[in-house]
Amino acid sequence: MPQWRPLTASPEVSQPICDPSAAPVRRLSRWLTPVEITVLGAIWGASFLFMRVAAADLGAFALVEIRLALGALILLPFTWRERTQLAVAGWWRLAAVGAINSALPFALFAWAAQRAPAGIGAITNSMTVLFTALVALVLYRERISALRSLGLCAGFAGVAVLASGKVGGESVGPAVLAGTLAALLYAFGANLIRRSLVGIAAGAVAGATLLCASVLMLPLAVAGWPRHSIAPASWLSAILLGVVCTGAAFVLFYRLIHRIGAPRASTVTYLIPLFGVVWAWLLLGEALTASMAVAAVLILGGVALSQQRAR
Repeated sequence: MPQWRPLTASPEVSQPICDPSAAPVRRLSRWLTPVEITVLGAIWGASFLFMRVAAADLGAFALVEIRLALGALILLPFTWRERTQLAVAGWWRLAAVGAINSALPFALFAWAAQRAPAGIGAITNSMTVLFTALVALVLYRERISALRSLGLCAGFAGVAVLASGKVGGESVGPAVLAGTLAALLYAFGANLIRRSLVGIAAGAVAGATLLCASVLMLPLAVAGWPRHSIAPASWLSAILLGVVCTGAAFVLFYRLIHRIGAPRASTVTYLIPLFGVVWAWLLLGEALTASMAVAAVLILGGVALSQQRAR
């Protein structure tokens, strides 16, 4: 899951408590927020299922091109609304972020989906939160607390456990490394967005970077486009991956950030591996192995530690 900077709170959310009109907003948020976080976790968890189904037929590059193009199309209204700010920011910068934060990690996850169960990608995706703190420390000298350091150690231990596992007698190590590298690229992208694209609405940044990434990926997709017929299930999975898991999911994520802020919205990270494994088990018959379970506990435990405030 990509990380994005917080949006500015709306006047409705920042109304004083004494304002009677704020009460319905608070009551709505009380039940709607958990529902939307759960739905978003289910959608992003399903993305690894769709990649697992479609990548075998379409290949990594063609699948990613479909995902990027459809996601950019859904976010086109956000991009168009902020087109003046985007032009000022520089399309070369947006293209660089699009490559680091979308094209490359999407391709790595699709490549991993061809070689390992869907749950593997969903679990490694959770390392994004930990890597974001690590990249900020290395590049920008942001302070890292003892709890966050402990969380990083737990997360890396989880990756090691996950990479040591086997499914059907075959090692999943290469897929784990690909997913971990994708999470690291997400972390670089998050830090670049925070510092290089300040003042632009997150929805516009997402739409513009997806558009740039689709242009960058197009030559590889054309060169690697499959010559055989594509099964309907693969086409459907690719379309759902782009429309629902990329475009619509980002819109939902920005709604959450707008209403409750980025820290609370990021709790969806804990649900993605759960739904990724559950969807794969229900629809593909993929079992949860012991190494996957231990790795998930270590990585998500590390994420939980990294989110704790130091006393």
